[in-house]
Amino acid sequence: MASSPKSGAKDPATKTLDVNEERRQLLIQTTTVFGAAGAACVAYPFIKTLSPNRDVQAAATLEVDLTTIPEGTSTTVLWQGKPVFIWHRNAEQIAQAAEDDATAAMDPEADAARVQRPEWLVVMGVCTHLGCVPMKGGEYGGWRCPCHGSQFDNSGRVRHGPAGTNLPVPPYTFVSNDSIVIG
Repeated sequence: MASSPKSGAKDPATKTLDVNEERRQLLIQTTTVFGAAGAACVAYPFIKTLSPNRDVQAAATLEVDLTTIPEGTSTTVLWQGKPVFIWHRNAEQIAQAAEDDATAAMDPEADAARVQRPEWLVVMGVCTHLGCVPMKGGEYGGWRCPCHGSQFDNSGRVRHGPAGTNLPVPPYTFVSNDSIVIG
């Protein structure tokens, strides 16, 4: 008959070590803290590369003082590295743009849909064909692309040439009667 071990007696077949539970918990916690700190140090540069740099953040918006643009003239500003045409149109130019609404443009769009105030036209100065910068002038009173001859009217609508769409209107708001913020 086999004898059964007495209660409370250690089984000689299994070796057990005396383990200090407090020390084990301290080692686990210390390892966890250093592991988390190491992971954060490794992850920070990767996360930092996902955010835009200072140049891009600075170019995100641009405030333009409109008092420097006399009526009937235009100016060009750079926003996000691209030219933006701001044209202070006079009454004759506004009337011509409204009249051109009825003519056959390649990408029809009413002048009123392209401006927030009739006297101010704000459009991106990049031809929608291949990205050249259009020059003031042309047959339709707006701009002419020097690269391939696209013609835009005084509302930035494409009227002739290979460009398939109008000059885009960037996001902008009037912050006062005398200034706008682009972006």
